[in-house]
Amino acid sequence: MSIDNNKIVTALSTILNPKTGLNIIRSKMVDGLKIDGNNVTFTLKVPPSDAAIKSELNFACMAAIQEVYPEAQVHVHMAGSEAGGKADNLPQIKNIIAVGSGKGGVGKSTVAVNLALALKKMGAKVGLMDADLYGPSVPTLLGMQGERPKLEKLYGQAKMRPLEKYGIYTISIGFIIEPEQAVVLRGPRLGGIIKQFINDCLWPELDFLIIDLPPGTGDIQLTMVQTVPVTGAVMVTTPQELAYVDALKAMNMFQLSNVNVPIIGVVENMSWFTPEELPNNKYYIFGKGAGKRLVKESKTTLLGQIPLIQSVREAGDGGEPAVLNPDHPAYPYFMSMAERTLEQVNLRNEAMAPTQIVKINT
Repeated sequence: MSIDNNKIVTALSTILNPKTGLNIIRSKMVDGLKIDGNNVTFTLKVPPSDAAIKSELNFACMAAIQEVYPEAQVHVHMAGSEAGGKADNLPQIKNIIAVGSGKGGVGKSTVAVNLALALKKMGAKVGLMDADLYGPSVPTLLGMQGERPKLEKLYGQAKMRPLEKYGIYTISIGFIIEPEQAVVLRGPRLGGIIKQFINDCLWPELDFLIIDLPPGTGDIQLTMVQTVPVTGAVMVTTPQELAYVDALKAMNMFQLSNVNVPIIGVVENMSWFTPEELPNNKYYIFGKGAGKRLVKESKTTLLGQIPLIQSVREAGDGGEPAVLNPDHPAYPYFMSMAERTLEQVNLRNEAMAPTQIVKINT
């Protein structure tokens, strides 16, 4: 009997990675595949967190191969996958970008959603995690109220499939609770939900996962940096002094020595007011300069200044964000913001090593 290497690879492609739901070939869990007569030998790299199902994966691989070649002698060697966080949590996602602010009401969720959709328009594979558990905005901004993620079993564990809208994948507590239901949770439970969104959600392969954080510097932010390696943070502020002061605190959290998440850049939202009937007029109703001051403090760049335009609010309330419409007056601002974000992420990845999961002793 002659065993075809390609058929073995095809057979193993039916076995799913317990962490991501992708197949083990695509996940690069199979290493050193060798065929010698009837003997098929390879190493299966299993993340430490999935060590309990090594036996199940072993038998699944053997069964898949022997279904094609019943007389094959299959030898599976188990090995732990590389350490360092990226291999164990969301290894299929290239860049994880946190969008944060110091206070609520600055349009952070609107920026996060339009950033995700703009990156998708530029050809990237994008996901969006709504980590603002107390005030989830993504279901409304994407017009997905009432939708529910699909649940499925993977090696006996319940997993969620993120929902898809406008070509991006998304998850939110707003898809799990009723719209009028209040979220009343203490810190540990908040952290547990965030970990579920990471470990129990079958995210596909993505270039970017945009995480819409709640305002401030609380449990959710700490859980996030302790659970996944965040590539960098985008800070959102308005020109107002109050917004700047709080945004500076939020930014400084990312720059703590034991957190050390790079700041990708700053977005100044509601930079000026432009009436629809006077498109060339600018009224600085929230003042000027906070975005540039935050840039100076963070030693980064101004990713964009987004004007306060009534139709941006209307588009978000209607579930069709402004960046979806090339004729929308805010379209060029959001696209420029995304282009600069992409540039800064590329520069960050060229100049710096991948971020590690943060170790914090509390």
